[in-house]
Formats: sequence, C-alpha cells, structure tokens
Amino acid sequence: MGLEGKVCIITGGGSGIGRATAIMMAGEGATVVLVGRTASKVEEVQFEIESSGGKATAFGLDVTDEGGVKAMVESVLAEHGKIDILLNNAGHSSIHRKLLTTTSEEMKGVFDSNVLGSVLCAQAVVPAMLEAGEGTIINISSLAGVTPGLLAGMAYGAAKAGVINFTQFLNAELRNTGIRASVVIPGEVDTPILDKRPVNPSADARETMVTAEDAAEAITMIARLPSRAAIPELVIRPTYLRDTSAEVGTS
Repeated sequence: MGLEGKVCIITGGGSGIGRATAIMMAGEGATVVLVGRTASKVEEVQFEIESSGGKATAFGLDVTDEGGVKAMVESVLAEHGKIDILLNNAGHSSIHRKLLTTTSEEMKGVFDSNVLGSVLCAQAVVPAMLEAGEGTIINISSLAGVTPGLLAGMAYGAAKAGVINFTQFLNAELRNTGIRASVVIPGEVDTPILDKRPVNPSADARETMVTAEDAAEAITMIARLPSRAAIPELVIRPTYLRDTSAEVGTS
C-alpha cells in the first residue's frame, strides 16, 4: 500500500537499521523524522533523503531526555498535525558483558537507552494517536532478549527482554484503540553496534548476517500493513547460524 503521506519518527536514525529504514520509508512517500544523539549523523541522513526527493527532518536528541522528547513530538505535531508511526530503534550495549564486570553505570545506561527511551517516546506520541484513532509503534529488540548469552551480555539481553515485555504491555493497555504495537526481534545484523563487541566479527562472518536493509524491509512491511492488521512480534535472523563461541571475549 506504500507509506505516502505517513509521518514517521525514527529514533537511532543516524546509522544502521534506523538509517536504512528511514531511507526506505522516505522512498515510499513517508515524511521521516530522524532522531539521534549525534546531530551531524541524522542531518547527513536527512540530506541523503532530501537529495533523492524525499521528505525528512532531523533532531539531535537523546531519547532519555524527557523534556527534549516532548518538545520534539510537539514540533512534529505542530508542523504535520499527526504522527502515524513511531520506530523505537535507539539503543546501545555495554563494554562489559559479564555479571562481575558490568558496572551499575553500564546497566543504567543500557536500560535507559533501550527501555526508558522507548517508553518516553511512546508516552509522547500515544495521545495524538489515541485522538486519531490509529497509530503504529514498532520497537526493536534482539534475540538476545529471548535467549540470553555471553556474546550480547547481561545488560543488553535484559534490556531487550524488557523491550519485548513493553511491547506486549502496549498491546494490552491499548487494546481496541486502533493503536498497534510490534516488536521486531533480529538475530545478528551487520551494523556499527558490532564494533562494540569484545571481539569484532570477521568480514566473512558479517557476510552471513542479516543486513540493515533486510531488517528495514521487515519493519517497513509492518508499517505498510493496513490498520486492520497487526504483527505483534516478528523474528528476523540469519539463515546460516554460525558458531560464535570464539567471539565471547573476557570482558
């Protein structure tokens, strides 16, 4: 059906899955609102979209800044009058992955970016979606939230499990309001977050992974569905499942 005329907020829009999804949605006619902590990155994606004839705007914003999130949403509503889609994609992992090495600051930072940021953005957009009688919220989790392990680490796995639970809660609370929530659960995706792992995967290993564009296809498909249909949960993982035991590291 395409996304012509839709207004979509994408957090973590400066790279990886967020960037790929923004470009894809803009190509289908959506007006894309790019949100990211590093203003220059989201502005680069905005320029890329606009250079191809698409519509985009950028906000250099940390999604854990409650006042900033509210101001961003108010600005979007003032300009466009609606918000059709929220993609909660922002999030990061920790340097340390194990119980006795992970610090309280790392735990807080990972939960804030992955869970709190998603909650704050949802709180900001849901009133307008309720008024409109429809809306789509898509949260990005990870298979680490389903099957915990040393590769992703304690903090990231627990936070991504929280994202899955939060999505289920949204569908419970917002039942029959016209608002649908989906959680996308990727396996290994070749994005810049891999560079933060204790042991970086090789180029050959990355060739077997899901790409950011593959994930964007799945996300855009969910957003494109007519409002009568919902996909509460979608898993996308590599077809080839590789041995990652040598990449766990010691952190």
